[in-house]
Amino acid sequence: MQVARVCPKLGGRASQMSTFAVAVNFAGLGLFVWHWALASFAMFWAVLWSLLLGFLLSAMIQAYVPKDGLSRILGKVGLREVALATALGAASSSCSYAAAATAKSLFKRGAAFTTAMVFMFASTNLVIELGLVLWRLMGWPFVIAEWLGGLILIAVFVLLAQLLLPKRVIEEGREFCQAAGETSNEHEHGDMLAPGATFGEKLRSATGWRYIAHYFQMDWSMLQVDLILGFVIAGFLAVGVPNSWWQHLFVSSAPPLWRTLENAFVGPIIAVLSFVCSIGNVPLAAVLWQGGASFGGVVAFLYADLIVLPLIDIYRKYYGWKLALSMTGVFYLSMVAAGLIVELLFAWTGQIPHAAGNLLTDVEHITLNYTTVLNVVFLAGVLGLLWWAGRTGAGNEHQHAHH
Repeated sequence: MQVARVCPKLGGRASQMSTFAVAVNFAGLGLFVWHWALASFAMFWAVLWSLLLGFLLSAMIQAYVPKDGLSRILGKVGLREVALATALGAASSSCSYAAAATAKSLFKRGAAFTTAMVFMFASTNLVIELGLVLWRLMGWPFVIAEWLGGLILIAVFVLLAQLLLPKRVIEEGREFCQAAGETSNEHEHGDMLAPGATFGEKLRSATGWRYIAHYFQMDWSMLQVDLILGFVIAGFLAVGVPNSWWQHLFVSSAPPLWRTLENAFVGPIIAVLSFVCSIGNVPLAAVLWQGGASFGGVVAFLYADLIVLPLIDIYRKYYGWKLALSMTGVFYLSMVAAGLIVELLFAWTGQIPHAAGNLLTDVEHITLNYTTVLNVVFLAGVLGLLWWAGRTGAGNEHQHAHH
């Protein structure tokens, strides 16, 4: 009788413990989802203003520059054209997605493919904001490596593009790009150009700003799914994948030459798998550096924000699979070579730094700083432009556009 009375008590306790375990599991899952969402949003917030700026620049190019209008100044792959594209890219300071959109617009408007891609490299590597984050997390040697190496990366890419990218593939990509503009109802054959003979007149044209709003909406609608997926997946990997997993992909106990080569080749591959682009890859780069990756491997990883999987899919939408895969391959080889060259230069001068135990700090938080101010300003400006253009009939402007 006592056993009979005790068993129900044990059964009740077991049931309570089971319920408690389920509650704990649900709480743990909820906490994970919260951290996942926070990490994704923090990455998005860190690049929002540069993302909006890049899409605005892309829209302005489409609204202000006629078809083949850039062929005179950026239509070749000479020293002058490459230097100009590098300077313009460095001045634009875009995130990877926005830089890709702007480079596409340059290409469609008559710029040589290689020159347009040089703009994209400069826009994501030769920027002050990235240097500030690198200095804060990893020290000044990585700032020098990023900026000096960015120029080396451009030079190596120009050389490899001339050798490995056939003109036929590039022209097929241009035709695909133009056809995509037609099928997406962009009307990009010169029929939505801002009126005015000079840049100042175009800037003062209300019609021109309506066209900018139209092109901004078209570019954003084309890429919004890729953007959302990119940040969501990057946030999941940041929260759900241990840092040690990334670190184990690098060989750390091998002969120096083999370690240097392996790390440089693996660095960009980790970037592809991480889905993290622009400034968002700096914290992971710091983790890899602390975990024993070589200097050149980490530098190559930093360069590789332009070949993350969401961007490769965007290249496919822009240029078709043939050119997208070809350019990704050339990008990868350029990043590996630039990482190796930078490491050799720093080793030759004795400037390769040593990893510090307190190198990495948490940057995935939102505070009232210049990023927040710029985000609010650009977000208000873009939303205001789109609202104004919608009220004044931007959707029907193409019927009255200049041919």
